Amino acid sequence: MANRFVLNETSYHGKGAIAEIAGETKGRGFQKAFVCSDPDLVKFGVTKKVLDVLDVAKIPYELYSNIKPNPTVENVQTGVEAFKKSGADYIVAIGGGSSMDTAKAIGIIIANPDFADVVSLEGVAPTKNKSVPIFAVPTTAGTAAEVTINYVITDAAKNRKMVCVDPKDIPVIAFVDPDMMSSMPKGLTAATGMDALTHAIEGYITLGAWELSDMFHLKAIEIISRSLRAAVENDPKGREDMALGQYVAGMGFSNVGLGIVHSMAHPLGALYDTPHGVANAILLPTGMEYNAPQTGEKYREIARAMGVEGVDAMSQEEYRKAAIDAVKQLSIDVGIPKDLKNIVKEEDIQFLAESAYADACRPGNPRDTSVEEIIKLYKSLL
Repeated sequence: MANRFVLNETSYHGKGAIAEIAGETKGRGFQKAFVCSDPDLVKFGVTKKVLDVLDVAKIPYELYSNIKPNPTVENVQTGVEAFKKSGADYIVAIGGGSSMDTAKAIGIIIANPDFADVVSLEGVAPTKNKSVPIFAVPTTAGTAAEVTINYVITDAAKNRKMVCVDPKDIPVIAFVDPDMMSSMPKGLTAATGMDALTHAIEGYITLGAWELSDMFHLKAIEIISRSLRAAVENDPKGREDMALGQYVAGMGFSNVGLGIVHSMAHPLGALYDTPHGVANAILLPTGMEYNAPQTGEKYREIARAMGVEGVDAMSQEEYRKAAIDAVKQLSIDVGIPKDLKNIVKEEDIQFLAESAYADACRPGNPRDTSVEEIIKLYKSLL
């Protein structure tokens, strides 16, 4: 079977990258932007940085901000209607995964109206047409939604997250500007950074991994491990490195899939509105311990990428423990909770485990699992 790799047409990286939006808009002949950005980014002036670029270039736009932290079917459907009324011909998505996931769903439905119910997009939907062109501007260093073919929408009626995978939704251009991330508070920086590390580690050990994806994931682990602590302290170099590291992780996992950590994190977001990065960060060491027997020598390379010394002299048991311990220490250093005690209610675990098992990320896990084993994993963190 051939391995497929899908990436953006173009990406801009570094301070001031958003200035390129004006030239790309005019160069591609676009007339009006439909700007998707969540209410907090609008409120705190982050969105305005991009709107100022559009204003100076005299590019008309319409702002849509009915977007929840875990965007819902309703957020998408109202966005579709707003796009139709706006007269826009492309989308500018500003934010983390929430804004970009909403934008992707809107763009796909506008181009493929047969999927207007949104729920039919779950999994690998048979869409025929490319999304409305999307310019993606990340404001968090974590989700890598600006370079992935995935998006996640919450079906509030069923308390579950739908993972949608469609190469036709990938943004045509990503503008990865660390200045857009400089106002992230410590907690969000830590959570999104650990989400990026989860992408890199799960992508590296997933069943679909191969040499090209391994290259991206190992480099991402290295960059994130050395820069997340500094980024949490709002160090400019740390911010810039994290912006790159999370993007590199996205280049990989978007093309090979993830695993059980993400499949267990998604129900926590759907049921409790737990921030996705926090859920992943808490679950990652447990998921790594569970998967270790099926990872060959890969944990040695994870440990090496995370800066652990002397890994070549270690036994398999030692380097696997070293890799997991390095992840735990990074998580502690950036202030992530150690367990799910303040999040999960024991009476919900059966539902959570069934949802996790049904999640689109679970089949990529390197170790076969079951609802019963996932229940044990959740309970181990209470």
